[in-house]
Parts: sequence; C-alpha cells; structure tokens
Amino acid sequence: MLALGLASCAIPSGKPFPDMPLPATWKNAGAFPVAAPSRDLARWWGRFNDPVLNRIISGALAGNPDLAATSARVRESRARRDAAFSTLFPTLTGGASSASRSSRFDRGGASSGTSYSAGLDASWEVDLFGRNRSSIQAAAANLGAAEENLHSAHAALAAEIASTYTNLRTNEARLDVLKKNLTTREETAQLATWRQQSGEADSLESSQAQSSLESARAAMPSLLQAISEGRNQLALLSGKNPGSLDGALSSNSKGIPDPPTSLAIGIPADALRQRPDVRVAGYQVLAAAANTRAADAERYPSLNLTGSLSLNTANASRLLDPETTAANLIAGITSPIFDAARIRANIEAASAVEEQAIQNYRSVVLTALTETENALVACRRSAERLASLEKATRLAREADQLARQRYEAGEIDFLSVLDSQRTLLGLEDNLLSTRTDRTTAYIRLYQALGGGW
Repeated sequence: MLALGLASCAIPSGKPFPDMPLPATWKNAGAFPVAAPSRDLARWWGRFNDPVLNRIISGALAGNPDLAATSARVRESRARRDAAFSTLFPTLTGGASSASRSSRFDRGGASSGTSYSAGLDASWEVDLFGRNRSSIQAAAANLGAAEENLHSAHAALAAEIASTYTNLRTNEARLDVLKKNLTTREETAQLATWRQQSGEADSLESSQAQSSLESARAAMPSLLQAISEGRNQLALLSGKNPGSLDGALSSNSKGIPDPPTSLAIGIPADALRQRPDVRVAGYQVLAAAANTRAADAERYPSLNLTGSLSLNTANASRLLDPETTAANLIAGITSPIFDAARIRANIEAASAVEEQAIQNYRSVVLTALTETENALVACRRSAERLASLEKATRLAREADQLARQRYEAGEIDFLSVLDSQRTLLGLEDNLLSTRTDRTTAYIRLYQALGGGW
C-alpha cells in the first residue's frame, strides 16, 4: 500500500515536442509533379540508367568500412537498450560451498568435520517513479537515432559516389573535347607553317598557332590527374584498393549521367518524414526528454527489496532438508534529504540538453526545407542554362569550321581562327560544366528529399 501511495506522485513529462508550421507546397517546384516520392527515391540512382554507377553504389553499400562501423554502432545501441530493460527485473545470485573444520583435542583425540552451505540472494529496486522506465525510453530513442544515422550514412554515401562519378565522367568528356581540339589546332599549326614556308604569311602566324597548340596541350596533364584521383576516390568509397575499379570504369562509358525527365517530389511534410537526419533529430529530442524525466525522478524515494535463502548442514545428503533452511526478506525505502543541490543541478543540466535537442530539431527541419528549395532552383536554372549553351556551342562549332575554311582560302588572318577556337573551347567546357551542374542538382534533390535508404 505504501508503494502504491508513493507511485501516485506525478513526475513532470518534460517540454512538449516542437510543433513547427510547414509550407503546404514547395516554392520552386515548377514542373515537378507532386506525388508520394517514396517509390522514386529508395534507389534513385537507378533512374540515371547507368549500369556502371549502379554496380559501384551497390558494391559500396556492401563494402564501405565507415558504413560497417555505423552498423556496429546500431548493434551497440540495441545492446545498451536491452541492458537498460533488465533493470526492471530482480537480480538473483547463488552460490554453494563446503568447509572443513576441526574441534578441540580431548582424550579420544581431535574431532573434525565438514559443513555444507548453499544460498540464493535476490534484490529488486521497484521502479516507483519511472526512473528506470525513463532510462529505457532514452535508450530506445538512442537506438532509433542510431538506426536513422545508418540510413543517413546510406543516403550520404550514395550521393557522394554519384557526385564523384559524375565529376569523373565530366573530366573524361573534357579530355575527349581537348583531344579533338588538339587535332584541330595541330592541323591549323601545320597549315600556318606551310603558309610561312610558301611566303603567304610571316612567322607571327606560325608562332601564334604553335603557342595555341602548346597551351591546349598543357591542360591535358591536369585532366589526367583529376581522372586518376576520381577513380581512386570511387575505390576508396567502395572500400577497395586504389585501381580496383579502373577496369569497370574504363568499359561501357556512357558519359555524364543524364537525370530522369520526371521526378515526383511530394509535399514538404513527406520530405521531412523521409529524411533520416530529421528523424535522428526527432529521436534525440525523445531521448533528451526521457533523460530529463529520469533525472527528476531522483528527487523521490526509492523502494528496495532484498531477500535471501540459505541452507547449512553438516551432511551433504541433508542439504535440501527443510530443517536446514533459513530465509529472510527485507524492504527498505531511501529518500534524498541533503545533497548540496546535486539533484537539482542534474535536472537543470538534463533540461538544458533537452532544450538543445529541441532547437537542433528546429534547425535540422529548416535546413531540410532550404536544401530542397535550393536543389529545386538548381535543377530548373541549370536546365535553362544548358539549353542556351547547347545552342551557343552548336553555333560556335559552325563558326569555327567556317573560320578555318576561310583561313585556308586566305580570306582572313590567323587571329580570327584563334579567336573562334578559343570561343569554341570555352563554350564546350561551359557546356560540360553545366551538364555536370544539372546532374549534381538532381543528386542533391534526391538527397534533400530523403532518398537513398
């Protein structure tokens, strides 16, 4: 009855979970359809239709050491939750022993004997005010956060591999463009040399043509270095030795991955439910609130039950005889009286941690909304920029071809040809950069919407 009376005291439940107003639609959704995104986002990289990319990401999800370490942390959190759950039950220990003894000497000689004993000890702290239950809730919330961290690591790894793969393909495309440009400049330099030898031009044109050729050649080592580093980075993310993926990356190259033509983005609430970092922040709030309740429960009395069962006999065959059995049960209540404000300080610290978790949750939600809006803007604007650059590049190719034809006919000087070559090379490089930006924007959008797990 005393336990029931103590348990009727109320324990504060902590601060309310943050309720943030969310926009009903995305500001920069544009032409993106609004539908449930979960089907499109689970394995979003497959929508780029690049088999090599698919194989690399699948292998990395299975072999990345950082991902394996995060998975081990989930197992650790699960074990800690189970350990916390065991505090709700009594503990029982047992033991048995035998001891030889000798008595005093008398006329008949020394007398000796052996005694046998066995015992069971039990103890149980009754969770009157929910301190242990709050600790279990905190451990369960920490387990949820660890699981969501694993999901977040999956999503981040897939996005990083896709971005690295895109940059690698971009550098390979730049190398192809540079090689074609080198062929054209070699032909132009040869023509300028012939014109000088025939007396149709002075040495200035030949020097300018050779300078333009060597300037283009100087860009090749940097591109080759970037390609090698990109392949090594993909091997590192996959948990493999440098060079392990060179064979797979050298075959079946499709160039820069093209994003899908359509993507269902859902509503902001869908994205927040899907994003693992938001879910982590939510679990952290729950864990902090449970820790606050556990700290507050320290202010109230605790009830401890202890009991023992002992058996002592001089004859091992009579060890289980009821006449040799002794038992006792003790119940005790302890309550803090003076602790120099230690409990109050612990409650204040736990409450401050809870407030930090709440504010962190608000920050993560706002970051998620901002990242998604930025990714939507980047997808739309990069597509617009790409359309203009494709048209400009096509016209620059025509102008460059016409300039070389007129130079060969002697109608214009070499400066006009050099200007057209520089313009074309710059536009082709911008075109590749914009295609990369568009693909990267879609990768960021998939990640911002919570895809990848």
